Amino acid sequence: MPIVLVQGDLLDQDVQVIVNAWNRNLVPWWLLLPQGISGAIKKRGGLAPFKELRKFGVLPLGGAAVTSAGRLPFKSIIHVAGIGHDWRSSEASIRGSVRSAISQAQEHGFESIGFPLIGAGTGGGSPDKVEAMIREEIERSGYTGRAVIVRYAEKRREQAAT
Repeated sequence: MPIVLVQGDLLDQDVQVIVNAWNRNLVPWWLLLPQGISGAIKKRGGLAPFKELRKFGVLPLGGAAVTSAGRLPFKSIIHVAGIGHDWRSSEASIRGSVRSAISQAQEHGFESIGFPLIGAGTGGGSPDKVEAMIREEIERSGYTGRAVIVRYAEKRREQAAT
């Protein structure tokens, strides 16, 4: 299946599972003020995925854990540890996160997966470089499902005619 690149909101994609660019789960979720994708998941999907996530304990850098999607319309959320203790991403953390997410998608039989630009937000990575790494890892994986890479873009409001 081809890899699709879109601009928009990860939470609006027609996929079975989405990837949440998370941290190593070292700091309990209730002490964090989730931002970016995690903040959007909390706002639109509720706290259930984050409460489930704590049962996995500390994730290895680049590791992944699967939870329910809360109130979101997906089958699950794959949370990846895309940033380290210093809250920065690296090539190893990004590539490892993509490999772990694909592995989980294959293990759970998900036929489509939506990726944000892991490590390009809070992690400080270059969006273009992150996108290229994600694409390369998906291609190398042999994943046969549909993979969507989403570059976040705010929805445009239509201006009323005056």
